[in-house]
Amino acid sequence: MSEHGTGLYRAGFAAIVGRPNVGKSTLLNRLVGQKVAITSHKPQTTRHAILGIHTTPAGQVVYVDTPGIHRRGESALNRYLNRAARAMLGDVHVALYVVQALAWTEEDEAALDALEAAGTPTIAVVNKVDRVADRTALLPYLERLATRHDFLAIVPVAARSGHNLPELERVVLAALPAGEALYPEDQVTDRSERFLAAELVREQLTRRYHQEIPYALTVEIERFEELPGLYRIAALVWVEKAAHKQILIGEGGAALKAAATRARLEMEKAFGTRVFLQVWVKVKSSWSSDESALAGLGYTG
Repeated sequence: MSEHGTGLYRAGFAAIVGRPNVGKSTLLNRLVGQKVAITSHKPQTTRHAILGIHTTPAGQVVYVDTPGIHRRGESALNRYLNRAARAMLGDVHVALYVVQALAWTEEDEAALDALEAAGTPTIAVVNKVDRVADRTALLPYLERLATRHDFLAIVPVAARSGHNLPELERVVLAALPAGEALYPEDQVTDRSERFLAAELVREQLTRRYHQEIPYALTVEIERFEELPGLYRIAALVWVEKAAHKQILIGEGGAALKAAATRARLEMEKAFGTRVFLQVWVKVKSSWSSDESALAGLGYTG
């Protein structure tokens, strides 16, 4: 029993796992009810395990958004992303294995292999069902998915619109142990505003550029000053090539200014205060292939 009501209160950790670009971060934000993880249409946008905490009268689910498990290159950054995703699986009560409706790839297989190796109880979340024009094709897909693993449940959803997410959370809560809340009821993430500021700058740059540039940049916050009614933030964007720097800045600095303006507006929405944001771009050659450089830029643990 719990002060939260007369029913059995449940609390625990649920990892959101799957290949890149399948909608894991969008799902996390919808489940939590606000933006705690950045999103884009580019694979490997998520680079860190981020907690999103959702507290209800029935229980508290601590969702863990993980980088997409992938087979795309062998840089130090690629290895870090796979390690970060796999490391969570042994420390959670249940996994949400996210796949895209009617799709199946080698990386979906790799993510499922990681779950089986960890032995984590798993719920299959079939995302983007709203994009399926022929609904008669969905049932055979769900039946094939059921043969691939002994899932606790298979739940079709549309993360972008929120379709069927209450049913998903009901299934998740049922898989968690009885117990008191693990975090304060008003806490929604474990990450600081400083961390989110860096991510919001990277989100805008990732969304605006194609090909290799989003994967060859990272963002470091050099200053985060909280003043009455105003945050003063200085962000440093690291890229690997001088040519990338020129592209990000654009003619007369227009491209960087546009991205920074959008990031500032997102920060003001997230932080609930005015933001003065400055952004610079510098070159650090091959940072994504250097383990020590990655550690210096916050890719640790």
